[in-house]
Amino acid sequence: MSSVASPQGRSSVNWRRVAAFLGLSFGLAWLLELGLYLAGGLGHPGTQAVLQAVMLMPALSALVLGMFVWRDSPLYLRTNRTVSRWFCLYYLLMTAICVASALAGLFLSPRSTPVLAVVAPALSVIGLILLLVLRRVGGKEAFAAVGMAGGKARYWLSFGLALGAFWGLQTLLLALLHLGRPVNLSPMTPPGMSATMLVVLALVQGVLLGPFLGLVITFGEEYGWRGYLQSELIKLGRVRGVALGGTIWGLWHTPVILMGYNYPGYPVLGTLLMTAFTVLLSFALAYAMFKSGGLWIAAFLHALTNQTTATLAAVVYAPGDAIWGSSIGVLGLAFGAVVVLLILRDPLWREKPVPAPAAGQRA
Repeated sequence: MSSVASPQGRSSVNWRRVAAFLGLSFGLAWLLELGLYLAGGLGHPGTQAVLQAVMLMPALSALVLGMFVWRDSPLYLRTNRTVSRWFCLYYLLMTAICVASALAGLFLSPRSTPVLAVVAPALSVIGLILLLVLRRVGGKEAFAAVGMAGGKARYWLSFGLALGAFWGLQTLLLALLHLGRPVNLSPMTPPGMSATMLVVLALVQGVLLGPFLGLVITFGEEYGWRGYLQSELIKLGRVRGVALGGTIWGLWHTPVILMGYNYPGYPVLGTLLMTAFTVLLSFALAYAMFKSGGLWIAAFLHALTNQTTATLAAVVYAPGDAIWGSSIGVLGLAFGAVVVLLILRDPLWREKPVPAPAAGQRA
């Protein structure tokens, strides 16, 4: 995703297309979450598979509209002759399989849910291999032309290290303020292995490998929210567009938050805090995209956030109260707001944006 600005004549937001994208993204995700609610809610053993399928809906919506409805889209299947179309088709197939597996786990065979939960990660790895092969064969320009540029490698490293350090400092701050508890590693440490080695292995798996293994899953959100929606909304101005997109992203999480996800016991306040969190994270992800010139860095940083916070909570320091004692609670959001205020000092936020082609636009 390029940080250059919109071609003349394309400077206004196409609200009809935005509405179509949001209608699909919210409708499909909320239908899946309704199924989860009817099946028993977050306590159902198939919850993980459903939430993984939900993450795929924004990109599915952008791809379906771009490939089959919007004829001027660079994704439009009859005119897109680049190798990117094969990855797009694979993503549609992957999503169909993940949704079918999640629904089967909910309503047909709940006992199979531990197996079904690995369907999305396995397909994500296959998708990543396919992506790398297609980029090698067809060139990175084929993906850049449809808003799927990778971005400069040095920014993957610098932003990845910065984000990892941010979540590490968040955990340290919670510990210093005694807002949680140190994890007792004894029950989970295998005989002959030290607790330190267990933590190191968990961090290697969760922080170094996990973001790549789940990259295509987080692409499911990022190509929708950043790749399509943000590319439209920043025509209002970068700061305003990113803030609006982050708010929409947060509200999209409403059903699972009301069911107790992330903020158990705080359905309304949890929804507000989740929206504040997604707005702050949207600025960080957008900043990485603007600096690197790529969309996939946002998917990587999103996956890194998910994996790092989960790993630290599992083997280092378990958060306490969701509102006050977690990295996405009030304290963590205040810390994040300071970081966002600092990155907003960069002059690039005042530049006129012209995003690279996304699902609903041609260059």
